[in-house]
Amino acid sequence: MTQGKIIECNAAVAYSPGKPLTIEKITVEAPKTDEIRVKVVKSALCHTDAFTLSGNDNEWPASDFKPVILGHEAAGVVESVGPNVTDLAEGDHVILLYTAECGECKFCLDHRTNLCVKVRSTQGKGLMPDGTTRFKNSKGEPIYHFMGCSSFSEYTVVSKHSAVKIDKEFDLEKAALLGCGVATGFGAAGYEGIGAAKKNNQITKGSSVAVFGVGAVGCSVLEGAKAAGAKKIIAIDTNDKKEEWARSFGATDFVNPTKLSEGENIVSKLTSMSDDGYGIDFTYDCTGNVNVMNDALMASARGTGISTVIGVAPSGAQISVRPFFLIVGRTWTGIAFGNIKGKSEMSRLIEASDKGDLSLDKYITHRRKFSEINTAFEDLHSGDCLRTVFEF
Repeated sequence: MTQGKIIECNAAVAYSPGKPLTIEKITVEAPKTDEIRVKVVKSALCHTDAFTLSGNDNEWPASDFKPVILGHEAAGVVESVGPNVTDLAEGDHVILLYTAECGECKFCLDHRTNLCVKVRSTQGKGLMPDGTTRFKNSKGEPIYHFMGCSSFSEYTVVSKHSAVKIDKEFDLEKAALLGCGVATGFGAAGYEGIGAAKKNNQITKGSSVAVFGVGAVGCSVLEGAKAAGAKKIIAIDTNDKKEEWARSFGATDFVNPTKLSEGENIVSKLTSMSDDGYGIDFTYDCTGNVNVMNDALMASARGTGISTVIGVAPSGAQISVRPFFLIVGRTWTGIAFGNIKGKSEMSRLIEASDKGDLSLDKYITHRRKFSEINTAFEDLHSGDCLRTVFEF
């Protein structure tokens, strides 16, 4: 029995920005009040993990890079629970949530948003809510948490607000993908009233959609647009090899902005592809490039277009636009985790998977042993990887 005891296990620790992770033995303390300890069964690699490792993350900058266990797309089994945990128990299958849901704060009580603040102030510092860590290396030195999850470890400790119980019959490999990227894009499409739909930003039947960036997030927006019944779904990417992916997830058209006709730019191209010549109904940036964010806004329809920023830009990057583009009725908005409330709405994403509206299997392009985690970062940047899933 390991309940209440310190566990020794393998973890991949980031010690320096831009350097390979170090797989080593660490210790994981028992969960404290309002915490659970989870045996991670499946974990995926997200671009946000690579972004933080690069040193460009404002919350984890290269100038103050502390030892950290990355990873936030994961599913596993509850090993033990701390005091005051009543909704989760040993043996429960869970998805880890980097966007918590306490059900009590101002933002949880507002149906329009998912930006729970219960654990946010310490989460951004790599700490548990009590201001300490549960990880130590072999020297007894603290290792920091990441996005409230730290799934690149065989065991992790998270807040009870940062995990959601799921049916034990649901495949944990698929479940891991719902911890970030796929849920983000699918929720951003406003699937059947959840996610972005709560902010009146739901793709409507017969509408036009343009998605910039055909990665896992972009593909899940495409799939959400297809499920919503959009008429024209345009995928935009500079890599022609991604056209096949885009169409398999629902795109009706594919545009490479580096291969336009003379005198054309991506905004004029997309505007010309709209039914009335006034622009696209719903546009999404999934690249994190501020110039692309501007293009997405300007390509949205005059008077009614909604442009959503999903991609995470480098630290210090800023966006700017002529106010006129907003004055004439365009809406520019952003979204985190698809505006999904992780505990109360995750079941809807699982239902979408069961119905075939969300094809989770297709996002898994690579599978690797946990010992191959550094190679997986190479996969991520290769251009032919949506998601790599690790088995521990």
